[in-house]
Amino acid sequence: GHWQNSIRLFARVQARWLIRLSELGQVDAATRRNLLFDRARQRWRAQSPQTPIIAAGVTSASPALARMLRTIADLPQGAVILPDLDLMMSDAAWEELGRAGSAPEPGSEAFGSKDALTHPQYHLKLLLARMGIAREEVQPWHRRGLGAAEPARSRAISSLFLPPQASKAWVNLTPDQRQLSGVRMMTSATLEEEAQAIALLVREALETPEKRVAVISADRGLARRVVQHLARWNISADDTAGQPLSLTPAGRLMGLLAEIVSHGPRPVNLVAALGHPLVLSDNANARGDWLANLRRFELHLRGPEPAPGLEPLRIIAHEAQVTTWWQSVETTLTSLDLGTEETLFAEALDRLTSAAQELAGERVWAQADGRALSALMEDHRFHARDCDAMIAPDDIAGVLRDAMDEVAVRPPYGGHPRVAIYGLLESRMARADLMICGGLNEASWPQAPSADALLAPAILRALGVPGSEFRIGLAAHDLAGAMGAPEVVLSRAQRDTQGPTRPSRFVLRVEALLGEGLAQKHCEQAIAQILPRIDRSPPPVHERYPRPAPNPSAALRKVAISATALDQLLGDPYQFYARAILGLKPLEPLAADPFSDPALRGTLVHDILDAWHKARLEKPDLPLLPFAHERLAKSNPHPLVWGLWRPRIMAALSRFEQWIDAAREDGREVLASEAWGAMEYRGVRVHGQADRIDRLADGTLAIVDYKTGKPPTKKETAAGYRLQLGVLGLIAREGGFARARGEASETLIQGQTSAFEYWSLRKVGEAFGEVSAPMKLSSRESGLEPDEFLPRHEARLQEAIERYILGSDPFTAKENPDYPGYSDYDQLMRLEEWAYEIGQEPEERA
Repeated sequence: GHWQNSIRLFARVQARWLIRLSELGQVDAATRRNLLFDRARQRWRAQSPQTPIIAAGVTSASPALARMLRTIADLPQGAVILPDLDLMMSDAAWEELGRAGSAPEPGSEAFGSKDALTHPQYHLKLLLARMGIAREEVQPWHRRGLGAAEPARSRAISSLFLPPQASKAWVNLTPDQRQLSGVRMMTSATLEEEAQAIALLVREALETPEKRVAVISADRGLARRVVQHLARWNISADDTAGQPLSLTPAGRLMGLLAEIVSHGPRPVNLVAALGHPLVLSDNANARGDWLANLRRFELHLRGPEPAPGLEPLRIIAHEAQVTTWWQSVETTLTSLDLGTEETLFAEALDRLTSAAQELAGERVWAQADGRALSALMEDHRFHARDCDAMIAPDDIAGVLRDAMDEVAVRPPYGGHPRVAIYGLLESRMARADLMICGGLNEASWPQAPSADALLAPAILRALGVPGSEFRIGLAAHDLAGAMGAPEVVLSRAQRDTQGPTRPSRFVLRVEALLGEGLAQKHCEQAIAQILPRIDRSPPPVHERYPRPAPNPSAALRKVAISATALDQLLGDPYQFYARAILGLKPLEPLAADPFSDPALRGTLVHDILDAWHKARLEKPDLPLLPFAHERLAKSNPHPLVWGLWRPRIMAALSRFEQWIDAAREDGREVLASEAWGAMEYRGVRVHGQADRIDRLADGTLAIVDYKTGKPPTKKETAAGYRLQLGVLGLIAREGGFARARGEASETLIQGQTSAFEYWSLRKVGEAFGEVSAPMKLSSRESGLEPDEFLPRHEARLQEAIERYILGSDPFTAKENPDYPGYSDYDQLMRLEEWAYEIGQEPEERA
């Protein structure tokens, strides 16, 4: 049913297209090309040209082109040079390729289902059939057989690609007839190793004067890797297949600006566009000032993504003290705001072009990629303005990216004169002393067949449209031609970026033809021995990197201790050293989503509850859920995460509100939220922030800590982890908390703390939200007794101060391997180089 509907759709489109062409009095591009071919053919037949006409390297077999080629072949000074036609194939094998479009019945399939479409000679037989020329009429040119190889290898290559019935002759081939002299096979473990091995082969070949090298691959990623590896030895090799315009500097800048048009000035695209290498690249001083302002702006921009629009960004720029710089940026961004309604495509392109020139000046158009981008933009603007094309702003980035992907940018001048990197198309007429065929895996060489979503394969064949089998034959023809070089290397990798690979069917044929014994003799051995020594050579002998244990001076040690860092100081002193003494703090990501990042999600919930408690000073009965919903919406969360996390958070906050109101009825009062406090302990400042401090009915205090995930357990607190609440209790005992609820800001909160609570948003049973305590509350529980909770924390605090702040103990990395801390500084401490010692040396664990 799908194919039938597709045929009907195709027929309707075809009919309307023909009617439209008739109304315009025009023809489509394919018809125009065929008419030009026929016109040239008729002109040459009527009067032979005085100059030679040569058609070389043609592989297409379209009927109009075949007719023109026949005319050229018949000219007195005409010649048709067919690339790598196999004149050594037997007549039986040639006939086995099929009728190749020569069936006499009108309306019959152009590409028969019984034809050997995947054979490398099929398209040439099809071309000869449509030219009306027999293979016996073709004369060999200056080369013998396939490529420039000796006749023995030419016969072996011909045997390699024989069709099924003819390939039975393999059993009668002698070893010397199977051998592919001059052909080596190379298998690498990964794509990166393959690129490096190919680069080594190129460098080795260039040691021979006048020796030319060509690398052929359908995998452009592999080609780019080879180019980079060759650059290590100052060998400049250009990929003649080019690079997509969208990946060039000019294309990237235009793509980033288009993303801003389609999706607004989001942090990632905005910072990438403003920091692009082309921006103010013609003025070093101005660019330096520009980047300095951009970095200050970016530091303040990191964290949760701001709300859409320019106003939040304007506020961030004011906070970063780059207001003057931002005014010039905002002028450019304002010109890119096309709203949400459809607009003229030409106007959108005009604005993008102007914005690019404002940022980068003439440098955006200066190089080869800039000239290609200029031609693309001018072409699209001309046609868009000619037909008043409309486009939705959301579609501009995708449309422009697809258009740039189709444009290949090639360097205006060559690299090394004896090195070339080709795609399959470019390699057909290339010759070199060493041909390296890389990426010989299925889905690369040959490329994976793509199914047509509109018409069935049989219908495509009836219409004369080549299918995937025909393209496989062309890929086989390209390989057969490359294998005719004096020296050939067939290379593949066992793994690529996606995972394990399958060897190309062509490689399997080579291995089958050679047999197990000859295949081993054809394997490349030298490179496999050299490669491990290039980048993986043993490091110079030096002492093993020790476990870090910095020991700063007494003056540097005298730093404050935060309530959250006490257990870190005792469990992993190096992390405390890196953060508190060195002052190194991890940067938040750009456009971080508070819902998907646990730390940011916790900060968001804390801010909501803090704002709600402060709002209740004037409105004691203010409901929490509407208030929280409004604050959540202002955080600009991702729609998917909003749908997943908002119900969970709202359900937990609903229980929080019920518990707070019920406790208020029992005489419990909220004194402060997000209260900062500090105290002096043995001359060391100890500070921290309490999420909430309550006054209980008996006059004692309760300190509450909000958690979005699983709260610390009683066992963890007893073991010396998660000491935050105990330290906050010590600060409250000393009267270190200010900003009491309902009183003057200098009023202190002082008293004995009798309750320590974790209020968590996690799911417990069928409900969200729970309240737990870090100490033992019943005889059935384990943990610290209430009367020993604060003394134990005070002893821990005293130990930490005596050993590290006022003492001389080194800040040893991972002193307690069981400490469940963060890993922000693992790379700085080079953990992987010595971590195994933790499990091998008991004295270090002790």
